[in-house]
Amino acid sequence: MKKTYQERRTFLKYALICASVPFVDSMLNRSMLMASGVKKFSTNLIINGDVITAAHWGVLKVTLKNGKIIKSQNAFKSTMANPLLSVAGDLVYAKDRIRYPMVRKSYLENPDNPKPERRGSDEWVKVSYKDAIKLIAGELKKTRKNKGPEGIFAGSYGWKSVGNMHNSRILLQRFMGMSGGFVGTLGDYSTGASQIILPHVMGTIEVYEQQTAWPVVLENSEVVVIWGANPLLTLRIAWSANDGKGLQYLQALKNSKKQIICIDPIRNESAKFLNARWIAPIPNTDVALMMGIAHTMLTTGKYDKDFVQNYTEGFEKFQEYLLGKQDKTPKDAKWASKITGIQESVIKELAGLFYQHRTMLISGWGMQRAHHGEQPHWMLVTLASMIGQIGLPGGGFGLSYHYSNGGSPTAKSAIIGGMNLGNSSGKADSGASWLLKGTKINFPVARIAEALLNPGKVIDFNGQKITYPDIDFIYWVGGNPLVHHQNTNTFLKAWQKPRTVVIHDMFWTPTAKHADIVMPITTSYERDDITMTGDYSNLSIAPMKAVVKRQFEARDDYEIFCDLAKEFGIYEKYSENKDPMMWIKGFYETALAQAKPQKISMPSFEEFWKKNQPITFEVPAENEEWVRYSDFRDDPILNPLGTPSGKIEIYSKEIEKMKYQDCPPHPTWLEPIEWLGMKNKPAEFAMISPHPGDRLHSQLSNTSLRKQYAINDREPIWINTQDAKKKGIKHGDVVRVFNKRGQVLAGAFVSDDIAPGVVRLSEGAWYDPQKAGEIGSLCKNGCANVLTIDIPTSKLADGNISHTALVNIEKYKGVVPKLTAFMPPKGV
Repeated sequence: MKKTYQERRTFLKYALICASVPFVDSMLNRSMLMASGVKKFSTNLIINGDVITAAHWGVLKVTLKNGKIIKSQNAFKSTMANPLLSVAGDLVYAKDRIRYPMVRKSYLENPDNPKPERRGSDEWVKVSYKDAIKLIAGELKKTRKNKGPEGIFAGSYGWKSVGNMHNSRILLQRFMGMSGGFVGTLGDYSTGASQIILPHVMGTIEVYEQQTAWPVVLENSEVVVIWGANPLLTLRIAWSANDGKGLQYLQALKNSKKQIICIDPIRNESAKFLNARWIAPIPNTDVALMMGIAHTMLTTGKYDKDFVQNYTEGFEKFQEYLLGKQDKTPKDAKWASKITGIQESVIKELAGLFYQHRTMLISGWGMQRAHHGEQPHWMLVTLASMIGQIGLPGGGFGLSYHYSNGGSPTAKSAIIGGMNLGNSSGKADSGASWLLKGTKINFPVARIAEALLNPGKVIDFNGQKITYPDIDFIYWVGGNPLVHHQNTNTFLKAWQKPRTVVIHDMFWTPTAKHADIVMPITTSYERDDITMTGDYSNLSIAPMKAVVKRQFEARDDYEIFCDLAKEFGIYEKYSENKDPMMWIKGFYETALAQAKPQKISMPSFEEFWKKNQPITFEVPAENEEWVRYSDFRDDPILNPLGTPSGKIEIYSKEIEKMKYQDCPPHPTWLEPIEWLGMKNKPAEFAMISPHPGDRLHSQLSNTSLRKQYAINDREPIWINTQDAKKKGIKHGDVVRVFNKRGQVLAGAFVSDDIAPGVVRLSEGAWYDPQKAGEIGSLCKNGCANVLTIDIPTSKLADGNISHTALVNIEKYKGVVPKLTAFMPPKGV
């Protein structure tokens, strides 16, 4: 029953199924492929009427009139609105679509001396599709000859299409693996620290795993603590197609009248929706707050001694630290109050409240995207262990309720097949590890800029040594790293190091504008595909029918890689001579084969495709009663955890052996590199850069949704009312936000719903420099990562620390420059 998701960013969701399923991709073929052997497939498009398709934000019903999209909405009935479902047409008809294959002028003139410093400012030249394929293939061969596979980066991190066919990252890496090898990545930006530390603590990755079922929480929890999360916004999207159940359960939580506490520097949208009690610690001090609570429980004797003794390992050593036996500093409520800004009485009250009531600690991931980010979730698990309710209905902790509808009960379902990397490494990708098959050369994804700038440097990572390769060719699909990565100006310097940068995209994103070769890609609304809904629930199989014809000269990623495969003489191996619709049918029939022995009724593929409706599976009653770690609690001997001791490791001997000073072997309060409590602060305000509500990272930035949240045509920045008054800032003013790393313009959102000394600037706004191509230029659009720090969480995980940053803010006095973020570059 318990699902283990070793890594959301793996290429296949289900190991035993997908390992035996051949690579696939989906494509609506409206023109003959350049590569011979791929059969033409065409679908009769709906001209007037409705079409069902899907995206990260859900299953959509798209309405057409005269072949044009006039409306898109949720295909399922729901009590909770999701505005992201409404802008399918905005994406298809965006003014910043990449219409043709384009090459940067200096690169086209001389690829051996491409003047990479002109990326972002150079002119662009339109080329034919055939010439673009020849150019990419030729330069890739040249790089392999001169640098080997170590010179080619194809880690290509990002939120690609939800379709099991058009998984651009797998398509790229399948091609790269078969054609000679590449450099890949480890981990992700979302949970870089926790996905490394938690296997040491819990024996599993935890952050991408099913949670205790929501019905159990609603029935049994007395206190629900939402710690550093904003599920009302983040549950609008999912890694696969959103099933929408998480928002409905959030509505049920609101109606339950339970005691709900939100611990966050911001009284965010979820806190207000749930009418929750708001506790606002100083940013980056969650560990200290948890320790103050734990110390109170320990010294009052109000903690579960039996659970600690029978289910955990190493508590005695942590207890010595908590009591200050070595450093003479007890981590008591008074100590925690000075660090966190939370009253001592409140900390003591929380200790009693959590212990005396059935308490579910629901944590987001933002707290671990910080300096020493390994510590918060380790300490949260330790606190939950002292409360002693792990494995009980409605108790314990959960790290994925805010993401992809975690806690929505798992259906009795048949799982469609998925793409793999073929036999590029001698066997198909199993989905069982985030160490990517097809390449033996990997480094942590959040270290990409450092890796580019420091070839040959050796770093520590989770007990290993990793040497950065000498990368000279970047091929990126399905992502927007220039906006995604921390410290944009350092990233821009690193981006100039490789000789060649190739990008696939639908739009002229900041990353595309800083490339050498850009290939125009179809949106998911211009091609056929298939997906499932619910990363954890597996609730439905959804068709992703093409809604409209391809725009301009857009191509599918699969078509491009088929044609590149032909240039390398591996076309038949890569494509297996199958057209996309053959793969889609094969995916579906993988599920059909599973359905029969389970006595699940499913139509033939032809019937399913013709009907154009999702298949929704039933949820067994026992799955609605599922409790995470109940088996472990019932019998820790017969059902041990995957740690060396088989128990929850509050003290890790494995981490002790690594001797990392920045990651001790038990939860520890470590002062961040920048925070409000430091002496000689380099800037005045702590900046939080959470997920936005009306886009997915940087996706949907170029839609009409932006009109609903932009202030003075800029990304909004929240600031406390009293702070704004002191700075002479009024709601709606354009402000300059700056530190030693960079500067941006934003629109002031003045509110009492944010703690003094804190500002909120959501991540994902498209980088828009005032002077194109100039490193350090003022970003006109408010890209938060211009201001963030690019150092690792610690030597253990090497995750990103995007939530550790201090900034200054002032009213902008100059002439406000016009945005160009959503305009094509010059020469286009």
